[in-house]
Amino acid sequence: MAEKTYLAVDLGAESGRVMAGRFDGRKISLEQFHRFPNGPVNIGGTLRWNLTSLWTQIQNGLREAASKLNGTAVSVGVDTWGVDFVLLNKNDEMLGLPWNHRDSRTDKMMPKAFSRVSRAEIFAETGLQFMQINSLYQLLAMAERDPELLAQARRFLMVPDFFHWCLSGSRVVEFTNATTTQMLNATTRNWAFDMLRKFEIPTDMFPEVVSPGTNLGTLRKEVAEFTGLGKLNVVTPATHDTGAAVVACPTANTGKANWAYISSGTWSLMGVEIQNAILTPKALERNITNEGGVDGTYRLLKNIMGLWLVQRCKVAFAARGKDISYADLTRLAAESQPFRSLVDPDKAVFLGPADMTVAIADECRRTGQPVPETEGQFVHCALESLALKYRMVLGWLEELTGETVEVIHIVGGGTQNQLLNQFTSDACQRPVFAGPIEATALGNVLLQARANGDISSLSEIRDVVRSSEAIGEYTPKDSASWNDAWGRFQELCNS
Repeated sequence: MAEKTYLAVDLGAESGRVMAGRFDGRKISLEQFHRFPNGPVNIGGTLRWNLTSLWTQIQNGLREAASKLNGTAVSVGVDTWGVDFVLLNKNDEMLGLPWNHRDSRTDKMMPKAFSRVSRAEIFAETGLQFMQINSLYQLLAMAERDPELLAQARRFLMVPDFFHWCLSGSRVVEFTNATTTQMLNATTRNWAFDMLRKFEIPTDMFPEVVSPGTNLGTLRKEVAEFTGLGKLNVVTPATHDTGAAVVACPTANTGKANWAYISSGTWSLMGVEIQNAILTPKALERNITNEGGVDGTYRLLKNIMGLWLVQRCKVAFAARGKDISYADLTRLAAESQPFRSLVDPDKAVFLGPADMTVAIADECRRTGQPVPETEGQFVHCALESLALKYRMVLGWLEELTGETVEVIHIVGGGTQNQLLNQFTSDACQRPVFAGPIEATALGNVLLQARANGDISSLSEIRDVVRSSEAIGEYTPKDSASWNDAWGRFQELCNS
């Protein structure tokens, strides 16, 4: 087939990109046109997203893409992180500054929610793990803090759906991101209206839920003219970045649960691909989540704090005058003593500390371990702890599915940390395949290609990824030392 080009707007918590995927029928290649920073904005002691600035950057990126593509683009789609949202009033005015999920206003919302609807009932409805960042608790916090704004809401849009509205005027929410809200019924795959009414959350603002690959129409006239892209189609990919990344896992076992993935970045999301949500009491006990996937699948997974620990350590080091690159931090970690100190990376103290190194040191002190003293020791502690957490979650996934996971695929920016890749193989005693790095953008553009009829199936998408990307392989080493550390880690997680 003649080469076709699909545009991906890929927004992460630290940066955003406008990229093109060029597909010739066998292989896909990515080209980046525009990259821009992102991050929470502190306003009046609250954490917000500057979505209007991001929209300006998206338009500029699309304009740059148009200047180089000479009208060859077929469609565009947006993916972002989960849980955060925008509310519009009857005149499509944004209600308030969109909140960042790390804002502290949800710190005490979960117990308040459980006093009205039990944990068991919420999980039976939604199948989602309990995290204070979930959209449900954000909305409850809004109802408590700003009831007059919530009363005006006529449309609830997740962040990527908001940008699709900016692009095309569509007013729908895509399935994979909708499942991150803890407000979608995992059986009916529609909003959990009965549960929402028990919380006294207005239900008329929740729009139609659409599947990945839905054509949302063409660019608004003013966007088409500004960017120079003309009547370009807007196609929703899997708008949750992890959902898109899992699409691009280069597995040959689509349809089976005998492989696991880790979407590795600021968060680590580890899971398996299943056909139906698992809503058992054991899944509730493990606080496992069922997030939507492509073709009606679910991603049975666990959110793990991820490289956030290393990112915030780097910030803390820089504040003390030591601006050290990630590559050098990893090298220093590799040179440090193994298994000196371990922490449970999912402890609440690590969610948003003022200084990550202080939080890690305090936790080591609390559990009677040597306190890290050097930059390498802090990062080594974080990486070993992450790998052992992966081992714990792997056991839970096998327990819930009854399947033995034979191989782990790591995708996303975290694949560049070769030390963590090796630690993951060592801790889990499984072969690890690392790559692609740009899994989210690849999943985005390949789903658009499938929507256009250029690819026939999810399995074929993964064939394209395998033929297009170099994949690293890691095999387990030093099982005895890791088994000893595993025993220590289990005790720490129960302390």
